[in-house]
Amino acid sequence: MVLDIQDHFPPRGALESAAVLRALVAAHRSLAELKGVAKTIPNEGLLVSTLSLQEAQSSSEVENIITTQDALYRYQLQPESVDPASKEVARYADGLQVGFRAVRETELLTLNTILQVQAVLEGNDAGFRRTPGTVLRNELTGEVVYRPPSPERVPELMAELERYLHAEGPEDPLVRMAVAHHQFETIHPFYDGNGRTGRIINILFLVREGLLDSPILYLSRYISQTKPAYYDELQRVRDTGDWESWLLYLLRGVEVTARHTTTLVQAIGQLLQQHKHFIRARYKFYSQDLINNIFRHPYTKVAFVEKDLAVSRATATRYLDELAKGGILEKHRLGRENYYINLELVRLLFDLPPMDMQQSGQPNR
Repeated sequence: MVLDIQDHFPPRGALESAAVLRALVAAHRSLAELKGVAKTIPNEGLLVSTLSLQEAQSSSEVENIITTQDALYRYQLQPESVDPASKEVARYADGLQVGFRAVRETELLTLNTILQVQAVLEGNDAGFRRTPGTVLRNELTGEVVYRPPSPERVPELMAELERYLHAEGPEDPLVRMAVAHHQFETIHPFYDGNGRTGRIINILFLVREGLLDSPILYLSRYISQTKPAYYDELQRVRDTGDWESWLLYLLRGVEVTARHTTTLVQAIGQLLQQHKHFIRARYKFYSQDLINNIFRHPYTKVAFVEKDLAVSRATATRYLDELAKGGILEKHRLGRENYYINLELVRLLFDLPPMDMQQSGQPNR
């Protein structure tokens, strides 16, 4: 029998068992390393713009919204040129950016911010669900596995969740993140976009708590690769009130994705330095703004360079064409205009190695 939502929130009793404490140490160590490595990239926007699309793609895959990274980057060039799925995934990256700006400005993670994020994701302002009858079903069997609380309870439950997100309690912030994520998914406050909104809240919470400076931990790839376990662990808490297994699952995800993202950020940093030295040595038009442009936009175009470097269209075209001739970029045609791909960066992003699902120093559970 599924427990009433109030029976286990906030959870009663100590959550930080010996196993959870060990997992917390590993997760915090990996997060701290990622935070430090990210500081070596001189322009924060390079990582945020690039990795937010990685997160958007992986988070949407959890909901079976499938697109390619190529389509996402082409959407940035010409929004009208790609399929509806790619547009929907791109809205995830936009929602993440909206939430990040709000959290950075206010140092809070409010209901208003959550509503804004979900509105961007869905392209409407429907807000909290108001119609009864919502159920969650098993994707394979169609069996009803959970009935969220009635719509009239949603505002009260979400207000309680907001208070919990900002509470000065004894729990480790990562434990609070895991508990809050479970509660959000259990409330299921919206008609659609709950899973993706909940995963954005995870990232924003890490930023709000100072565990990351920017939203670059794309935890959704771990969830996408372990989707059956994700849904099983969510439901186990609802059925039994046993939090330990859920906490260990999500803490492990933080650890392995932080380690994986650290490796990726290091590779991006090395490539950035290589491109910087190569372009500076061979082209008189070298500038840091130009380097920033071709890393912030792995698929760039003349209009982007015009804006970022404050140069004429003819000058921007000359810069990009010269870099294409030198092999740094690859020139392509999309409709009536050209675009230019940073080949080595795109290979790095498109050909990500599989995540190491092993916890450091611990066997798989």
